[in-house]
Amino acid sequence: MTARLAREHGVSEDAVRAVFNALRRGGGTMAQFSHADFGGMSQWSAGMTMIGDMFNDSLKAKLNAIAGELSRYLRDHPEDRGDGRTVSYHSDCTRNAGSWWPQELGVPSSVGSQNDMRYAVFPEMRRLVIDDRGQITAYETGDHRISGVSQAQSTDSTLTFIGQHGVVRVSDLKRADMPARS
Repeated sequence: MTARLAREHGVSEDAVRAVFNALRRGGGTMAQFSHADFGGMSQWSAGMTMIGDMFNDSLKAKLNAIAGELSRYLRDHPEDRGDGRTVSYHSDCTRNAGSWWPQELGVPSSVGSQNDMRYAVFPEMRRLVIDDRGQITAYETGDHRISGVSQAQSTDSTLTFIGQHGVVRVSDLKRADMPARS
């Protein structure tokens, strides 16, 4: 599949694999990654495509098409690694994502980072954890099912998430107690 998508959209197979791996880490619904074929740092979720070469609409369309097809594939084949082997998504997510968040929260549905800020979403625990330059804060997400993220590129980097009710601003979420670390 990676070879076909690369050929159809004029990008390298490595670029398609970068999107695929990021989608797997994002639970099949969102991706954040960096690859030169997409102009560097890029993000994708249904309805939102951001690439490093931000004014290149043709490149955005390529990423949207590739990520859309891979997302549908992962929805229909959640255990498939894409290389013929199968593994549990959760064990792979834990291995690839790192574990800077409190382990008591379990396995995040998605993780991402940019510059000195990173986040992890835990829908089963209704928590969002953000690490902003080493300051880790947990937030209650309530009934929001976070499915996308946007980060402003300014001196006061901010994260905005997308959920089933629309935009979810971190400033609108209630802080949650952090589980004790062992």
